[in-house]
Parts: sequence; structure tokens; C-alpha cells
Amino acid sequence: MNLYDATVPVFTKLLKNMDRWLDKAIAHGEAKKFDPEVLLVARLAPDQYAFTRQVQAACDQVKFTVAKLAGKDAPSHPDTEKTIPELRARLKAVIEYLGTFKREDFNGAEERACGHSWMGGKTMRGGDYLDHFALPNLHFHLTTAYAILRHNGVPVGKMDYTGELPFSN
Repeated sequence: MNLYDATVPVFTKLLKNMDRWLDKAIAHGEAKKFDPEVLLVARLAPDQYAFTRQVQAACDQVKFTVAKLAGKDAPSHPDTEKTIPELRARLKAVIEYLGTFKREDFNGAEERACGHSWMGGKTMRGGDYLDHFALPNLHFHLTTAYAILRHNGVPVGKMDYTGELPFSN
């Protein structure tokens, strides 16, 4: 399998799911008569990122993963989002970035050396980077963002997280 299949379409779906969670957060705030923007600073624990930073981190993980696997540079996003429309713009920008990739961009990605500055000069082969770092890290931030909303009463469920499934029949 080309790593394109394990990244671009899946990541696109997951970020679109996250955008739909914002619809539910807005509707919940309206139904309960509170400003849904207060959810952006909500967190599960004092030492964890707030909801906004969880979304930013998920977006960063997505863009850095595909860029590293394809041997490209990722776009820069300054993490300045403070409102739901700004978070949506961030999600949209990363989804659009994913749309620039083609299957051929991932030729050789399985063996391509992937690293970050925090790795102290070490790298991982692309397949290991995806399986052992990128996917767990992405799902950590997605799950935490989902849990923050759920904890605050937003009616999101398992299918809001997994989204549509690619049934073959």
C-alpha cells in the first residue's frame, strides 16, 4: 500500500469530522444559551492543552506528517486562532493543503527518513514515523479535543469521531 492511502484521505476525513464537531458545539451553546466560544479554552486537566491548541496540534500533525512523508516543506501556521471561525479557517487551510498531494508524492515514503528538531538529529523511516509517532499523536489530539467537547455536554458520539466509513457495497 502506498502511504498516501493511509494519510491524505483519512486525515482529510478526520479534519472534516472535527469541523463538524464545531457545528455541534455551536448548536449546543445556542440550545443551552451560552457562548460556544467558551469551549475553546476548556481543557480536561490543568496541564493539558485547551481545545483550541488540541485542534491546532491535530492540524500540525497532519500537515507535518504528509509533508515529511512526501519529502516536502509544510506550510507555516502561527497558532493565533482565538475564535471558532478562525479554527475553521485553520482546518480548511490544512484540508486544502492535503488536496495538493498526489499518490505519486508518496513514492518511497515508506523508507524516507523523517525527523523533527526535537528528535535530536535522529530520524525514523517513514512507515515507522507514521505508525509509531504520527498516528498515535494525531489520535491523541483528536480524542482529547473530542473529550473536551463531550465533557462539556456537546452531543458528539463515536460516529462523529469515526465519520463515514468506506463500505465497498
